[in-house]
Amino acid sequence: MTTIAVLTLVASIIGFFVTLMLNVFVFDEYDAYGEVPIPGSASLQLPAGDVTVSFHTQLIGSTTGNGLPVPSLKYRIASSGAPQGSPDLEMVEDYGSTTTVNNDARVRIGYLHVPTEGTFDINLDGNVSAYLSPRLAFGHGSSHGNLPVVFAVVFGFAIVDLVIARVWAARVRRTATPSPGFAGSPVGGLGAAPTWSAGGHSAPPMPRPMSVPPPTSFTPSDEGIRVQSLNALARLRDSGALTQDEYEAEKRRVLDGP
Repeated sequence: MTTIAVLTLVASIIGFFVTLMLNVFVFDEYDAYGEVPIPGSASLQLPAGDVTVSFHTQLIGSTTGNGLPVPSLKYRIASSGAPQGSPDLEMVEDYGSTTTVNNDARVRIGYLHVPTEGTFDINLDGNVSAYLSPRLAFGHGSSHGNLPVVFAVVFGFAIVDLVIARVWAARVRRTATPSPGFAGSPVGGLGAAPTWSAGGHSAPPMPRPMSVPPPTSFTPSDEGIRVQSLNALARLRDSGALTQDEYEAEKRRVLDGP
């Protein structure tokens, strides 16, 4: 379980970053519905829903640390064949990060909410003299945008699996640890289990357990009895059970002997 958890962790981390990069540089369909040059005009077929609008240009040098600067733009997006006075589509500004591939740079600048699918006339203008081949791209994000989320969920399950595996291993290790009386060879002189030969005769009998001799009795000496008696009298005196006179009398009797 530990090995599987570690391998899953590594695979989920690699998969997360790989799919994240692929979504940004490969699967992102930022120009799925077409591009319109700046300045310029074109008619594009747009689906109902949210459409991503990105500023797209070629770079001569490198971008600054703040990303690709977006020039001031003027635009008009109206449905083809719409009656005079129909409202134009308004873009909701929502700037994203800059993506650069081989001096080809783009940055999301907002979204269009298209109420119904149809053909739209788009007219663009702006101060873009400092840019090479500037244009607005209309499209949508990656259709595989959920893949990084999937790998993140797998990473979470792998963490849980790793914790369970380590807890289980610790419990098994504690259970498998032999007690001191059963470590190594048998205790108390017990022999191994008898073995049987091919002919069915038993092997030499197992040695009997070593007998433990009973403890020898101990007879205290007279001097030891006197010391114990004096200690007992002292405790009785200290506790108040005997007065000093009674203690002296009993002490004299113990020292004088029978």
